[in-house]
Amino acid sequence: MLDLKISRPGLWFSTIWIYMVPFSDQEGFLETFSFWSGLVFVTFPLNYFVYGLNDYNDVKADSLNARKGNFLFGAKASSEQLKPLLKRITLVMLPFCAVFVYMSGYRMFVLLCLMILVNIAYNFKPFRLKERPPFEILIQIGYVLTAFFCIELNNLEPMPWQTTVYLSLFAFQAHIGGEIMDIEPDTLAGKKTTATILKRKNTKILMLLLLLLESFLLWFWFRDFVLAIFLLIFSLWLVLDVFVFYKDRAYTVKEMRLFGYAINISAVLSMVWVLYSNKLLSVW
Repeated sequence: MLDLKISRPGLWFSTIWIYMVPFSDQEGFLETFSFWSGLVFVTFPLNYFVYGLNDYNDVKADSLNARKGNFLFGAKASSEQLKPLLKRITLVMLPFCAVFVYMSGYRMFVLLCLMILVNIAYNFKPFRLKERPPFEILIQIGYVLTAFFCIELNNLEPMPWQTTVYLSLFAFQAHIGGEIMDIEPDTLAGKKTTATILKRKNTKILMLLLLLLESFLLWFWFRDFVLAIFLLIFSLWLVLDVFVFYKDRAYTVKEMRLFGYAINISAVLSMVWVLYSNKLLSVW
């Protein structure tokens, strides 16, 4: 159960959502082995790797974090419990990587190596970008590699560069949301992030600006009025959050869990819409 908690099932939506985008204009993909093997990979194995490296290097901050210790936001484990983690991650990842390289060749090998290197740079010294604001946000562009992985594995057409830009903004915004919820434990642990520097209100305003930019791009680049309006409604909520309801007050654990469930429901609904509409692969 600890390994499953480490993979944070409540946050799998990010990798699954990005993995699904390149299939927006495809038919018959549900019948292919490559689709299902890739989908399985971007659930537990990939997130076990990503969040496992994160937890391995964040024991102190996680021990102070009240929202941790569950399947939604991740495990709360001791250094002793995490000692064998790197070995276990390797055992989980290697079979998948070997199969994917066999299926897709050297370009897949290079892509998987890049995914691994991004996470090493994020978590380990001398880079440890997770504590070098604003690079801990910018490196979230690594999540977009999930889409390129999907394209390579399933032999799909490349995405428009505009789609890559949008998915990068999506990754930035999702990460900032997590930083906002972790300001207190990160500060107590001496961990420096964009949110601990800007403080809660300013970080929420930064997130709001990203949401508005995403809405603008969805409206004018992709003509996706449904997704754009959804993000505008979310932006309106964030305005009320910042200036009326919460201001500088931290969310309670119960509220964070409620937000987590709401985000997962939104992710599922938006994923269905993206696959149905094919908007994110159609640039005007």
